[in-house]
Amino acid sequence: MTERSLQMRGISKSFGPTQVLKTVDFDLYPGEIHALMGENGAGKSTLMKVAAGLIDEFEGDISVNGVPCRFLSPREATRAGIAMIHQELSLVPELAVDENIFLGQEKVHGLFLVDRQRQIAAAREALKPLDFRGQADQPVSKLRVGEQQLVEIAKALVANARILIMDEPTSALSIHESERLFQVIRRLAKEGVAIVYISHRIEEVFALADRVTVLRDGRHIATIAAKELSRRELIRMMVGRELQEVIASGKIQTARDRPLLEVQNLWLEHPAPTPSRPKLAERVSFSVASGEVLGIAGLLGAGRTEILEVLFGLHPGTSGGIIQIAGQIVQIRSPVEAKGHGIALVTEDRKRDGLILGFGIDRNVELPVLRTIAQFGLVSRPDEIGLADQTIRDLHVAASGAEQPAGTLSGGNQQKVVIGKWLLSKPRVLLLDEPTRGIDVGAKAEIYRLIENLAGQGIAIVLVSSELPELTLLSDRILVMREGRPTAILERSDFAHETILEYASPGGLIQPEFEDREVA
Repeated sequence: MTERSLQMRGISKSFGPTQVLKTVDFDLYPGEIHALMGENGAGKSTLMKVAAGLIDEFEGDISVNGVPCRFLSPREATRAGIAMIHQELSLVPELAVDENIFLGQEKVHGLFLVDRQRQIAAAREALKPLDFRGQADQPVSKLRVGEQQLVEIAKALVANARILIMDEPTSALSIHESERLFQVIRRLAKEGVAIVYISHRIEEVFALADRVTVLRDGRHIATIAAKELSRRELIRMMVGRELQEVIASGKIQTARDRPLLEVQNLWLEHPAPTPSRPKLAERVSFSVASGEVLGIAGLLGAGRTEILEVLFGLHPGTSGGIIQIAGQIVQIRSPVEAKGHGIALVTEDRKRDGLILGFGIDRNVELPVLRTIAQFGLVSRPDEIGLADQTIRDLHVAASGAEQPAGTLSGGNQQKVVIGKWLLSKPRVLLLDEPTRGIDVGAKAEIYRLIENLAGQGIAIVLVSSELPELTLLSDRILVMREGRPTAILERSDFAHETILEYASPGGLIQPEFEDREVA
């Protein structure tokens, strides 16, 4: 091949005690479509953020077109010809298409005045080869997501980007919009633009990519020509790790009594529906017995978190379905009602949704039970301290005392406080959304043991996790979601990682009972 457009050698990056990239090498050539694959948390986006100047503190070396570089900002990377299009687009909705494309490099006459007509004409020229069908002077907020993607690409191209990094570009697109985007990507590659394509959609990789690089646990596993790979081989490389955090007892199959939680035909409206994704979640049915752990698997955007949010009453008026607790149909229109029925939710983002970081452990853990410990609007200080001490003791929270601010705790100890505060409400059903995200190995093992103990006490647990080893270790059964719909319910004997990914990936397997629910 010719000289590399991008060469990365020995890239390592840590966030606090967590090392997310471990001496990773990556090469990209002109005109190449290079797929970057791996499970959630494998380090794909982090590696590309290093390349795009979004992360400036790292170990290793980068060269662009043979020239060593060290980017301290995205602007420096852009000057070197690198542009990154994120899954969450960075356009300004209130501005017009042309204003977004030339933001920061406006077409001006004189010193200060924007020559809007010349800018609109230039925007049309930039968009013409991208098959853009909107108007260059209309607000971006009026465009479909697929058209917004094209505006992002045009913005990169007018900045003379010769290396284009695309992070999950089709996650919100219809089948038709995705195919239009593929045509644009192929055309750009023919013109010599080097493209990094990050996606969970395996069928897209085989349709587009020249080569595939797989990351796993922050390490480079392999770089192989796409035509030399099979779907099963790719999945095996992505999930082939062995679980390090082992619970000594191992998982014992739970005997299922009468379901404690039953869900039938749960659905949630989509704020921007597409033909391929009319709802964020639909036709979701499952049951969880007392003492059972039901895992929910799926790729990014599959609807896993949305299921938990509906069960916790976070989407009143835009969701529906039949929910039964211990055989009784219940209406859940708010978190207060959910809590009243014995449901607790440990959210995915503990810092944003689970804790008040400036409050001490005592003030955080009392929140779900405030009404039960307050008299005449006043809370007994000894009761506050007692609840905090109980949480610290029972969950082995490493803290200086009940008054230590939650924001000063480690990630693992913060997570213990979040779980502990909900356990004080004595839930019958515990919803866990990514309960070990961003915590170290030792804290993970403690959370795993805690989940096992809670199930042993008869709590019904619904567990969402992006880590397949975690799901297969802790779950009694796994519900697999794909683009808002269930595709399988797996027993422990079917917990092979390859099997789960086959059911989770677009174009993959689907159990017969779910076939009539598949999107064409």
